[in-house]
Amino acid sequence: MEKFWTALWQHHSGKLLGGGLGCLIGVFVILFGFFNTLFVMTCTILGYVVGKRIDERETIVEIIEKLLPPGYRR
Repeated sequence: MEKFWTALWQHHSGKLLGGGLGCLIGVFVILFGFFNTLFVMTCTILGYVVGKRIDERETIVEIIEKLLPPGYRR
């Protein structure tokens, strides 16, 4: 039985994750509303991006400078 789950994950991991994430987002929209769900998703994505950049040893100032348009940079 373990081989079945391993093979299923190896060949269909994207479909499984996408389906699960879509189902979870659908439940959140039903429970909390569209805009509240959108706000939480936006905060989650921003947190991920900032955390990833920090893991790559970038400072907060460097991250903000990359996000701002060129005219706002020092």
